[in-house]
Amino acid sequence: MSFKNKKPIRTALAIALAAAIPATYAFAPVPVEATAGDLDKAVAALRGISTMKADFVQTDRNGQSVAGVMTLKRPGKIRFEYAKGVPMLVVSNGKSMYLVDYEVNQVQRWPISNSPLGALLDPGRDVKKYGKLVSTGHPDVVSIEVRDTKRPEFGVITMIFTRDSSAPGGLRLTHWVALDSQNHRTTVRLRNQRYGVAVADSAFTFKDPRKTSRRPR
Repeated sequence: MSFKNKKPIRTALAIALAAAIPATYAFAPVPVEATAGDLDKAVAALRGISTMKADFVQTDRNGQSVAGVMTLKRPGKIRFEYAKGVPMLVVSNGKSMYLVDYEVNQVQRWPISNSPLGALLDPGRDVKKYGKLVSTGHPDVVSIEVRDTKRPEFGVITMIFTRDSSAPGGLRLTHWVALDSQNHRTTVRLRNQRYGVAVADSAFTFKDPRKTSRRPR
């Protein structure tokens, strides 16, 4: 897609990085009832991801979508490489999240703990302490909502998993919905997840567009 009407997409990236649009699920033939123990399983599934690559489609509250490739390396590192024609990059080096806009040569930065994605990335975020199970209407789909009631400015992230014995912890992260403190929602849906792939730390650096002479961060 052409990168027209970029303001809504840029805003969504900056505030959430993630309209709850249903994903396509591959259900197990024998349903397993969701239980309180699924919260523990979801935590184990997240902690069991050492590295992961996946194709993603990100949709903002206005229905505009952009696609790309996500690379994750725990603890705390993630990169959203957008498709050709989208001159932006979102990357976390384990401590800070950066939104890099190469069209206007700007970089925004904030601690990963301040983003809804902190539940996925921040090793100090206690997902079990702040998370709760949300009914999905299907026993093989597990939904976990994570929010810090004492820090509403951090927003809310709802992570959706499907039961899959081949995924870490037996749950495959299929998509998430992020909601910021202004109630702006964005969804990121994943497919073609690959676990345990080799990922160099250099994948989580970027060329700073503000000064071309700067070294990659």
